[in-house]
Amino acid sequence: MVAWWASWHDRPWLYWVPIAVYAGLIFYLSSLPYPAKELPSLFGQLNDKLVHVVEYGVFAILLYRACRWAAGAWGAERAWWLAIVGAVFYGLTDELHQSFVPPRMADHWDVVADALGAVLFSTLWRKVTESPLMVRFNATGR
Repeated sequence: MVAWWASWHDRPWLYWVPIAVYAGLIFYLSSLPYPAKELPSLFGQLNDKLVHVVEYGVFAILLYRACRWAAGAWGAERAWWLAIVGAVFYGLTDELHQSFVPPRMADHWDVVADALGAVLFSTLWRKVTESPLMVRFNATGR
């Protein structure tokens, strides 16, 4: 019996599609002059830096998955670093983009929160997915 994830490994580009969609969502949200008015009230209640930690943590997980499984041997060996560097770089470009959206402005503390989220989430994802239990599950399909 073929494992349910086998089709993803046969089509590595499927790992990159969620990254492009998520990056587009980040770009769209950064284009809003008053994002608090556009987002559900849940986000309005959360601290801006916490939103950045989670937002870029998820982005780093998506990058880690793509690098680990769809970027060849070189990318797989360096997936954790590439995920962090990629997420922080996109965070920097996001802040640059925001600096051109009136009345928004760039904030270096947002990039720090982005980096923190990327490191925390990608580290946790790596630990969970490379744990002996997950390795055994992936090998047996059970």
